[in-house]
Amino acid sequence: MTQTQQETKETRSPVARVLMGILIFQLGLGGLLILGDMQGLRLPSFGPDAPRLTEPVRPGDQRRTFRPDRDRPGIQPARDPGELPELLVLTALYGNTYRLEGAIDAGDATRLIALIDAADPTPETLILQSPGGSVGDALELGRHMRAKGINTQMLAGEYCYSACPYLLAAGVTRNIDADASVGVHQHYFGQNTLLPAAFAVEDIQRGQGEVMIYLNDMGIDPMIMQHALSTPPDEIYVLVPDELTKYGFTPTDN
Repeated sequence: MTQTQQETKETRSPVARVLMGILIFQLGLGGLLILGDMQGLRLPSFGPDAPRLTEPVRPGDQRRTFRPDRDRPGIQPARDPGELPELLVLTALYGNTYRLEGAIDAGDATRLIALIDAADPTPETLILQSPGGSVGDALELGRHMRAKGINTQMLAGEYCYSACPYLLAAGVTRNIDADASVGVHQHYFGQNTLLPAAFAVEDIQRGQGEVMIYLNDMGIDPMIMQHALSTPPDEIYVLVPDELTKYGFTPTDN
């Protein structure tokens, strides 16, 4: 290896490394999609089965099985939310603080933007809890939240998974209780059929690019995507407090 090549390797940015990882992942996924389309196969789940979400999370042991209709973190929440709604619900709590809770469904961005703009008093802080859902709607709503100068918050025992961390990232300030649970994983991009395999890969490429640009704009390190990309959709990678600080969700101690 020449000196110039060595210098180039050493100065490669973290974002470039993430992009390279995404490219490799997408090429492999594209092959699996095409194979699955031709033979009617489901994509396999790699690695050993993860423990349930009720099991304590420790550094290095952070992947958990995830079914939104069944799984909840093991930490006792400050309140019993019951069954979360299938659509995001905006609820006034006190002053300028509101709760935003429920799954993120297609069309929720447009609906919630209208509700936030019409709310009186104007929301200053949104307390979040969601199992995730539509990535595109999370990004659109998150950009509106940032433009409105809204802060985000999470309470002890409550959770924000899948696409929800994009809403959390939108907060001008982010207040995350040490016993709250934030998790990421790969996103579903529709079911396989014979014709659209190549288009599915194209959608994944475009979608992941939009997510990385969004995270960077929100002040979150795009390297967080390494955990999302390596965790299948039926599992969740739960971020420990040090990682929330490392990737920019919470401030560093000065």
